[in-house]
Amino acid sequence: MTEARALNDAEIPFCGQPEKTDAFSAGLNQKAQQVNDVLEGLLAEQVDVESDLKKALEYTLHGKGKRIRAALALWCCEFVSGEVNRDAEIAAAAIEMVHTYSLIHDDLPAMDDDDMRRGKPTCHRAFDEATAILAGDALLTLAFEVLSEKVGRPDVAVELISRLARAAGPAGMIAGQMADLKAENGCGTEELLKFIHTNKTAKMFRCAAACGAICGGADKTQVEMLCEYGLKIGLGFQIADDILDVCASSEHLGKTAGKDTKAGKITYPSIMGLKKARELEKKLAKEAIAVIEPFGPKADTLSQLAKALFERTK
Repeated sequence: MTEARALNDAEIPFCGQPEKTDAFSAGLNQKAQQVNDVLEGLLAEQVDVESDLKKALEYTLHGKGKRIRAALALWCCEFVSGEVNRDAEIAAAAIEMVHTYSLIHDDLPAMDDDDMRRGKPTCHRAFDEATAILAGDALLTLAFEVLSEKVGRPDVAVELISRLARAAGPAGMIAGQMADLKAENGCGTEELLKFIHTNKTAKMFRCAAACGAICGGADKTQVEMLCEYGLKIGLGFQIADDILDVCASSEHLGKTAGKDTKAGKITYPSIMGLKKARELEKKLAKEAIAVIEPFGPKADTLSQLAKALFERTK
């Protein structure tokens, strides 16, 4: 468990009132550790997995990920029901598996061709390309396996599987990835960029919010509001990534800085400039907070998350 427990060091530094900052950071670390423990347990159950493949799965899942999507699922369950239940933990772990698979494949030479992820060599560098492809495939399929087998209520399991498949599939994350690749070295527009980031990133945030809410027994109105909130913070998160790719160092980010520019990708800074990109990021954070404002103090943690994603430095 030592390696997995080190994962809660991956904080999101942000500015604000010190007492609120400390409380939020502690809460995020706690949620990240909760997800790490669930992932550790689920991997331990995979006794029939070939040894080298299992090492690759452990290597990628044990990276210093921020676990934002998974934490969002837990927080939304807690927001609705007052506590995190086992179904929400399984949903959060499945979402993290799908996210990690996407990173493994995104880093491959045929995609973004990156050598570093989460502060260490990418999966295909630590092992080889074939193993990395299979590790990504394994995580993607394992995510749906655990949802089908570990979620208590069949109707909830089906809804979670459906939402995750749509968010990660050909009309979701894959659509965003495809559009991103086709737009390289081209003349992009803000409309195209929004399509890419909404599909590539924001829909998975929306999915995480919805899955957590559903696990908590949310009604239709709550699910819809949290979906809107998730979509806005997801788009803001990706804009922040675009900005950090330009402004931060590789050592600070834990991944290769400046790779978007080198690859000729269209980003918010390249399309509208840094100043306007930051303004849009701030606008999305405010809009996300406004969506959940009617819930009052109950939504304070989710408001803090929106602010943290806007103010993060890594």
